Amino acid sequence: MLNILNRGKSEKAASAYPLGDFLDGFSIEVMPRTAAKVSDFKALLPAGTRVYIAHIEGTPIEDMVDTAKRLAGDGFAVMPHFPARIIKDRATLEDWIARYRGEAGVEQALLLAGGVEKPYGAFDSSIGLIETGLFDTHGFKRLHVAGHPEGNRDIDADGSTREVDAALRWKQAWSEKSDAEMAIVTQFAFDARPVIAWAERLRNDGITLPIHVGIAGPAKLQTLLKYAVACGVGPSLKVLQKRAMDVSKLLLPYEPTEVVSDLAAYAADNPDSLIAKAHFFPLGGINANATWIAGNAS
Repeated sequence: MLNILNRGKSEKAASAYPLGDFLDGFSIEVMPRTAAKVSDFKALLPAGTRVYIAHIEGTPIEDMVDTAKRLAGDGFAVMPHFPARIIKDRATLEDWIARYRGEAGVEQALLLAGGVEKPYGAFDSSIGLIETGLFDTHGFKRLHVAGHPEGNRDIDADGSTREVDAALRWKQAWSEKSDAEMAIVTQFAFDARPVIAWAERLRNDGITLPIHVGIAGPAKLQTLLKYAVACGVGPSLKVLQKRAMDVSKLLLPYEPTEVVSDLAAYAADNPDSLIAKAHFFPLGGINANATWIAGNAS
């Protein structure tokens, strides 16, 4: 295993690691309201980039489908979120699937529980969505599920990983019976170490699904701290808190160079690792994130 435990490593030293291979085939996330502010995605992202569309509670399905149509028409691989807890029933789920397929040609989806504490109706987890069989029936070729390298207290309130581990074992077993390609996409983290340790633990537990690691894109430090707390980011939040204590960095935009460099170096030295790709959350804006990727992908 690559030694990335040197806390004294500077961001300049971290950037010496080649990032191109790890950034190749990256994905990025948008919301309908943020996508509407982008005049031309083709000028920002490579052709064929996988673009996730986050479905936030209260977003009309019409806005989701319209965004999917636009992105698909521009030549991107569109992956809308299906948050189980905001889907009322099986009929609603099938309606959404049919609309994405029929109107936008969508054939891939991210299935997740969603951040709503009390389910709207029949579903409370991605397993419930999978068990309907509707994604197979409608010919979805790729399904991604959520991963939590630093745990998820919405699922394991006691701070353990018992429930999230059991869910991933279930999804692993299901993936071996399904024709759909599957992968795990993670919450964003600011330190590669817990992500790498988690990926190694999963592999030792028999999980073989590739991991697409969540990365927070360039943003103001205050913005990242707000999202990190709201999204339940775990111990790696200390990286941001330490940065906030450094007056020389306090006013500078955060860039994910160090965490991506560590992941890239680890993936290069461990080609059999589950860590496969980067998935970006453009918390500081899509333009800033796309510019950072383009500047580091060569």
